[in-house]
Amino acid sequence: MKPIKLGLIGDNILTSSAPEFHRLAAQQHGITLTYDLLIPKTLGQTFEDTVTHSRDTGFHALNITLPYKERAFELATIPSPKILPLGSVNTVIFNSAGLTGHNTDYTGFQKSYRAARSERPAGAVLLIGAGGVGRAIAFALSQLGASRLGIHDKDAAKSARLAADINCLKPGLAQPVNIEAAVQFDAVVNGTQMGMYGYEGLPIEPQYFPNHCEWAFDAVYQPVETPFKNMAQTKGAQFISGFELFFNQGVDAFHHFTDLKIMDEAALRTAMIQRVYRGKKP
Repeated sequence: MKPIKLGLIGDNILTSSAPEFHRLAAQQHGITLTYDLLIPKTLGQTFEDTVTHSRDTGFHALNITLPYKERAFELATIPSPKILPLGSVNTVIFNSAGLTGHNTDYTGFQKSYRAARSERPAGAVLLIGAGGVGRAIAFALSQLGASRLGIHDKDAAKSARLAADINCLKPGLAQPVNIEAAVQFDAVVNGTQMGMYGYEGLPIEPQYFPNHCEWAFDAVYQPVETPFKNMAQTKGAQFISGFELFFNQGVDAFHHFTDLKIMDEAALRTAMIQRVYRGKKP
């Protein structure tokens, strides 16, 4: 297989572990792979300019992250009918016709949830954040037995739009809510960047976090110890780390990029934990 040139477009990506993930995955197959970090503002470009420049300079495919997943969706052809309603993509492949878009946040979250909770239904879930990753998680939750889905975003219009989109598939499942309503839910999902390096803070104030929270998920995986994680575990919730989403979406993205499967997921997981967390449990 000829060398593969990949990249990640995003605004706050200097600490991303995606380059190492894909290089190590490629090494298992003896493939030469490069993976560059592309920050539009640093390059003096718009997001769309960065995509075009990547295509013109020989990139095979790109990962897309905050805050460009919804803009990437507008540029791509979406082959999967399951992904069309999401309105966002995080993986795009260049081809002769343009861009093909996929959403491995959607598939990766489903895998992460099932690995942690098996077939148990998600229950009544509060989702904080209705951006690109939030949209993917919301649609995944609609397939994971969510009995009720409350959506809160600082942009109320985004909350309302996502709830309406979910209800087109599952009538009555979702509704926009105020953060104070969190106490009424069984689970809380942080789909925002709050807690990430450069975005310190909590997505929800402690007094509103449900006292009998069954499970919680934080999309943030760097750093390993986030204020949200600490709060959720203090409340006794089963915690699912954003590392699981990072890893599982990466497995799916690598397959889209190369048409190959990871040869040894366990070895890759161990290597990534060592690199991301220096051996600490995520």
